[in-house]
Parts: sequence; structure tokens; C-alpha cells
Amino acid sequence: MALNSVAETEALLAGRMVPLADYRAHLEGEPLFSPWLTVDQTMIDRFALATHDHQFIHVDPERAKAETPFGGTIAHGFLTLSLLSTLAYEAIPGVEGTRMGMNYGFDKVRFLNPVKAGARVRGRFRMVALTERAVSLQTGWDVAVEIEGAIKPALVADWITLTVMTPPES
Repeated sequence: MALNSVAETEALLAGRMVPLADYRAHLEGEPLFSPWLTVDQTMIDRFALATHDHQFIHVDPERAKAETPFGGTIAHGFLTLSLLSTLAYEAIPGVEGTRMGMNYGFDKVRFLNPVKAGARVRGRFRMVALTERAVSLQTGWDVAVEIEGAIKPALVADWITLTVMTPPES
């Protein structure tokens, strides 16, 4: 499922909020997986428009088929990376009392396998670090974007997220 609006994202998260202790239990636990998401040519074309990256390997199916080893167009690596947010929304429970979540950064990102137009991908998230502060949580994730039917993932990364909590009432 693709999340297409703020309302859809907030509704999904509202139904999946857990106490901090339950969130903490994911530390060094089993990976969490998102549902599969199709990366179609329309998604790739829209990303090209937004980023002004119109390289033919992304937006010209006939030329990409004729001139590349991919057999057609492929998604931008940064498109694949940017899908982590929506894949995470669908895989990782939110923490009760969350005010907002945001990217804190990446310690490593590697693009290992191109995502061909029409392929389905999913996120695999394994919590590897959790730092609790007064009004925030910093979470480290070992992440991969897997391609359905492929042995090698599209990308792997060490991702750090920041969850800002609603301050406790004094």
C-alpha cells in the first residue's frame, strides 16, 4: 500500500502506536518488514521531475532497453532511498506520545542492485541502537530495501531516526 496523504499516514500510525517498552523490545530483535510496493514508471518519472534528474536510464524505456544491461529503465538510487520513510511507516510501530518523527542521518548507504521499473520492493528494518533522551528517541536501524525475487537487495544502510516526544506535563 502506498501512503498518499498526511491523513493516510497519520491514520496508519495512530492504529499502530505502542508503549515505549514495547518499542524498546525491538532492539536487537527480529527484523520488521513492510508490505511490497511497486516501483512503476510513473513513480520514476515523477521523481525525475521533482529532482530534475532526467537521465535516460530512468525515463526513456526504449533507449534504456537498447543501450543498458538492465533491459529497461531503472529507479533512481535516491528514489529507492527516499522510499525508506513510507516503508518504515508500514513496518515499524510508532511510540505512544510521539509528536513527530524525522530523519537524523545515515552512517552508510550502499546501492547494490538497480530497481527495474515495475519491480516490487519492501523494507527490512532491524533496530540496532536506541538512545532515550528527555523528549526524544534516537534510533539506529540496519535497513535494506529488498527487491522481490532478487537475492541482492537494492540498497543497505545504517539509518538514524529521531522521534520527538510530547513533553511530559509539569
